[in-house]
Amino acid sequence: MLPDTNADPFLARVAQAARESLEHSPACHDWDHTLRVWANARRICELEGGDALVVDCASLLHDIGRPEELANQGATCHAQRGAELTRELLPELGLTTRATIEHIAACVLTHRFRARNGNLPESLEARIVFDADKLDSIGAIGIGRSFHFAGRIGSRVHNAAEEAQASASYSRQDSAYREYLVKLRHVRQRLLTDAGRRLAEGRHCFMVAFFEQIEREVRGEDLLAPKDDLENPGSGLL
Repeated sequence: MLPDTNADPFLARVAQAARESLEHSPACHDWDHTLRVWANARRICELEGGDALVVDCASLLHDIGRPEELANQGATCHAQRGAELTRELLPELGLTTRATIEHIAACVLTHRFRARNGNLPESLEARIVFDADKLDSIGAIGIGRSFHFAGRIGSRVHNAAEEAQASASYSRQDSAYREYLVKLRHVRQRLLTDAGRRLAEGRHCFMVAFFEQIEREVRGEDLLAPKDDLENPGSGLL
């Protein structure tokens, strides 16, 4: 779903610029991800209030610095670079109000889970964009994105918690399980709006259940079915 071009040509230009910047991004941080974040942000904004223009622009532009960060494996902070690009881009697209541009750039700067240099969301709009982005990192979609990233960098499908937590980013041990242990299981408690926390509840529970199940499978514990279940395959979940 794209912003309505007829209703708001400016927002359509912002969307097109964001889409072009993410054209060659891998699927875990591509235009599809941005559209999901934008939809999340709009929903939270409806529930919490806030400046819809700021939320729309910031959610559409939040990852435009991501291609540079991916290219140098994290040496560039995509949030900081995205804020710089936002300040350059918005006047070219027709927004000339400096205070609004700075507000949008601040939302982009502070959307990152692992804040750098103390850049934390302060305004309601920044908190909405932060939560909208984090919602896309958990639940079923978050699991899919984590495995996509791990596969792209050549990580293992699964590893032990000790191996995962002791490893570095972009390493062979930087698995989806590491992302869950280091980041994803903590996302729900880090959300900043009441609406975001409510929306996160079901996604969080599903994600926890998934990683508990994969742990059982790799240890073979799921094969130790009770004798009655083995004799009656129609019982239980089936």
